[in-house]
Amino acid sequence: MRKAVKLTLDFLASYGFAGVIFLLLLLLVFLGTVEQVNQGLFEVQKKYFESIFLVHYFFGKIPVPLPGVYLLLALFTLNIMAGMVLRMRRGLAHLGVLIVHIGMVLMIVAGFVKFKFSDDGNLALWEHDQANVFESYHDYELAITPVGVSGPVKEYVITGDQFTKLRPEQVVTFQNAELPFDLTLTGFVKNGTPRQKGPMVTVSAKAVDGFYIEPLSIEKDAERNLPCAYVTVKDKKTGESQDGILVTSTRQPGFPPVAWYAQLDDKTWKVDLRKRQVQLPFTIVLDKFTHELHPRTAMAKAFMSDVTKIEDGSEQQVKIAMNEPLRHEGYTLFQSSFGPSNASPGERMYSVFAVVRNPSDQWPLYSCIIITVGLVVHFTQKLLKYLRAESKRRA
Repeated sequence: MRKAVKLTLDFLASYGFAGVIFLLLLLLVFLGTVEQVNQGLFEVQKKYFESIFLVHYFFGKIPVPLPGVYLLLALFTLNIMAGMVLRMRRGLAHLGVLIVHIGMVLMIVAGFVKFKFSDDGNLALWEHDQANVFESYHDYELAITPVGVSGPVKEYVITGDQFTKLRPEQVVTFQNAELPFDLTLTGFVKNGTPRQKGPMVTVSAKAVDGFYIEPLSIEKDAERNLPCAYVTVKDKKTGESQDGILVTSTRQPGFPPVAWYAQLDDKTWKVDLRKRQVQLPFTIVLDKFTHELHPRTAMAKAFMSDVTKIEDGSEQQVKIAMNEPLRHEGYTLFQSSFGPSNASPGERMYSVFAVVRNPSDQWPLYSCIIITVGLVVHFTQKLLKYLRAESKRRA
């Protein structure tokens, strides 16, 4: 038993195991890069880089199971740590190598923290508007809110992981003791649009108020997908039901908000299928947007936003420009884009900020510093050892 454990540990710490991992990583990066042509960046990232196992179809026909990059990086971390314990020589003479390995582990851990605990999305603001939430790029949620209620309003949120993986034929019902109805989703599609069902339309899809959901092909640019679903609310008291169609709502300029409303006991409820909303610990006001175009073109040469950051009653004027983001409380706001693209001089503009919350934002920098220190220590030790040997040889 002890021999088997030793052989296993020796294998996990071996250079051969690390070499196999590198070759598989190289293969997955190549396959993922090629597949982006067909599937788009988001789907490829989920399949090849954020998975434990996957099946790749070579030549579009031959299925081959492969480990995902997520699993390979976990195994590489294990290989490094096992090597530090079992394979690395002890003593100050090898301190630099130990430091380098610590930096490498920190780099991988930073990627894991980014993957598991970060948020990213965008925030669009018209001049003189303000906001303290941004919407996710790819995650969705279902929000239920009473309408026309005085005082504080409680919003009931159903997270996307409870319905975004449903197939069109699947049905799911959500219940909440505080709501006067049960809510059921059917016919969920990742990308679709409502169509009017007239006499010339022969599809057999369910129709609500003369409209049905037409599934569309998944977009390569995942942000362009608009999930849709049929919704039914059933009154807990009377048992009466109301049907509707949910279409993804977005806060972006140019996309009017879309929501479905249900009427129960003289009370109106808004049901909103939307991009997931993430709360900021501060409020951003867009005071002014400025952009400069290349001469005789419509291509932006530079653009920037003058904003006011409001937090705990205090205000701070900040300029967000290309390569000059706003960093605060673990959040980073980058200048992303703007519009309208055909705005006339003096016309009101909007600015779009890419927002990232990454707890390990600076960890790659720390990792590079640690690796650099380790390399300096290692090569300095080697240089001193060489100089001492040369001094003895000449003596």
